[in-house]
Amino acid sequence: MSANNEISPIEIGNFIGQIREQAGMKQAELAKKITWSPAMLSRIELGDRSLSPDELQIIVEAINTPEALRLSEVLQRQWLVLPRPPLNHPDQEILWEAEKTAQELVELSEQPDTKQAFQKRLQKYIDDIKSNTACLLKQEHQIAFIGEVGIGKSTAICKLANLTIPNSSGNFDTVLQTGSGYITVCEVHLLTGAEYEIRIEPCTEDEIRNHVHDFVGVLLKSDESQGISKEIGRALRNMSSLTSREEEIDGKKIRIDKAKELAQKITEERDLVIEIMSRMELPKRDSRSIAYHSSTGKPPLKWLKDTFEAINNGRHPDFTLPKRIEVVVRDALLEHEECWVRVIDTKGIDPKETAARADLENHLYDLHTITVLCSGFYNAPATNLYQLLERAKDVGIQVQDLELNSSLLVLPQRGQALKERYDSGEDVESDKEGCELKKITVEDALQPLGFKQFPIHFFDSYQDDVTELKDFLGERLTAVRDSFRHRLDSTIEDSKSLLANQGQEQVRAVIRNAEKLIENWLKEHEALAPVYINVHDDLLRVMNGTHARTIRASVWRKGDWYNLNYCYHLGYGSRLLANRQLEQNISYFKDFCNTLSNNPEYSDAQNFIRQAENTLFSAFQSLLTKADSTGKTYFSSELASENAMQLWNQCWAEYGTGYRNRIVGHNRDWFNEETTKKLEQDIRSLIGKEWEAALNKVRELMETE
Repeated sequence: MSANNEISPIEIGNFIGQIREQAGMKQAELAKKITWSPAMLSRIELGDRSLSPDELQIIVEAINTPEALRLSEVLQRQWLVLPRPPLNHPDQEILWEAEKTAQELVELSEQPDTKQAFQKRLQKYIDDIKSNTACLLKQEHQIAFIGEVGIGKSTAICKLANLTIPNSSGNFDTVLQTGSGYITVCEVHLLTGAEYEIRIEPCTEDEIRNHVHDFVGVLLKSDESQGISKEIGRALRNMSSLTSREEEIDGKKIRIDKAKELAQKITEERDLVIEIMSRMELPKRDSRSIAYHSSTGKPPLKWLKDTFEAINNGRHPDFTLPKRIEVVVRDALLEHEECWVRVIDTKGIDPKETAARADLENHLYDLHTITVLCSGFYNAPATNLYQLLERAKDVGIQVQDLELNSSLLVLPQRGQALKERYDSGEDVESDKEGCELKKITVEDALQPLGFKQFPIHFFDSYQDDVTELKDFLGERLTAVRDSFRHRLDSTIEDSKSLLANQGQEQVRAVIRNAEKLIENWLKEHEALAPVYINVHDDLLRVMNGTHARTIRASVWRKGDWYNLNYCYHLGYGSRLLANRQLEQNISYFKDFCNTLSNNPEYSDAQNFIRQAENTLFSAFQSLLTKADSTGKTYFSSELASENAMQLWNQCWAEYGTGYRNRIVGHNRDWFNEETTKKLEQDIRSLIGKEWEAALNKVRELMETE
């Protein structure tokens, strides 16, 4: 064990300033109370001057709050196993309890007479304490809003973040450009900072060239259905000054399209791409951030609105096409005493496209992200959101985890809730009553997925109090933080129970009997039953349901396109295969352990039984992640190989009626070739080996040979 106790004067000084302010005491008041100069106290709080133990004691006794009086004790703690938490971390005490327990586990594990199997049990608890501590230590959380274009998702976010500007109609305009959908060119992140600022993560030159290639395909073929998204197309036109406008000639309105005029002059695809790229003058577009300054002569929110709109639409001469935009605001996005948040406005789901996108689904896997699934009122829960939840369940995300980290935000527009009726035909009398009635319908619709307590909230951006939405999201964050604490608390208690009973022969005898029963179960479930699905099934299913232009864009990029990413879907398919093969065994083992725990004969072995169950489930979750990663890795190499070039060339050569069906057919044939079939066989073999390793992790906890 090595010490991890370095605390800088800056951290100590800042914490003293915080607890002084929490006590309602001004700096000059404290300085006068302890007869020090205000300048000296200021230097201490800034971290410019270190404190001796005696000086620290003088300050904390003068502040005289529980937090202050505990500071001297906190500073003396020796963190040998876990990372030291910041002094202002709200869970300082439970984390210290975890550290003390971990120290005892490590000390016992390192004793020479400790048996190997018992060492494994000790190490498992140490690892669990570390992982649960890491979850609790991290105070940065995300709230990701996901939904179809045009339903009011961005408007709700602007209300939440106080990014609205009153307008002449008595209502408001939003700072983040909103409208009928297809507005934001990329994912937008909101975070709190010292001043209003916009930052971008830029697209690479190759990524922009690929977008231009898609755009050129539209211009030369005059077929919008094979094109790119409206947002990207709009930005490219503005960046290259190839906009379109309506003019009245001889009393008739005629659309003048500079891009199409250019395409009539330059008919070679390669040459047209080069010309448009040249017109963008990308080397000059090298700015990555811009901050508000009063010299602009605009109010901050007006500046933020205009600048965001210019960058998002490709009209700002200093900025290139963004891959992600960060908007920094001065006001806290959500007041929460335990954590701070970043709000994410994901790129809207096109109703003609698939919702099965990596940028959306990855949010459902992140323990520190609250996923807010946004739906219109009439179709709640929207079909694409239902499918996202269904897909998450299919690859092993537990119902209780989805209920904890996800929620449904229904966005009624004015008057919609009042149109609800009871089965008797009776009308509702208020918007609130209409929402309550609709909520029952939504809950019934979610029941087939196994949800019984899925969080649902209704919010009309134009008439509801945003405080209720903030409270709803705050409750979701608190529930997640509570779950971290509960898991760590349970691990600490189980560890203490193990430490207290480890020398009792009666307890060990009961555990050995339980071990024999568990070992019998493991032997009976070593072999995996065959599952008749393929790794590529998910990819082909998504291709069959998505727009032809998305398939075209993905084929041009050799499968690397955010709306249809081959590797992502093949990783998902690999994880789906693993979950299909193992989910029943995991469920059986859970039931087996519950039955064993409820048997009074094995009451002294409950701690061990629970650890065995948690060990197999944890190994199962790691196996799913590894299957996903392996599928992506195996196929990413193959999709870039010479073997795949024939596939891409075949697909690119297709055009016209039945385009999508022929592309899917070429892909199906390619996945049935010997080389690619061998990759799937390797993945199936990996799943079998990892399952064997998972069972062995449970066996390692046992003393029985």
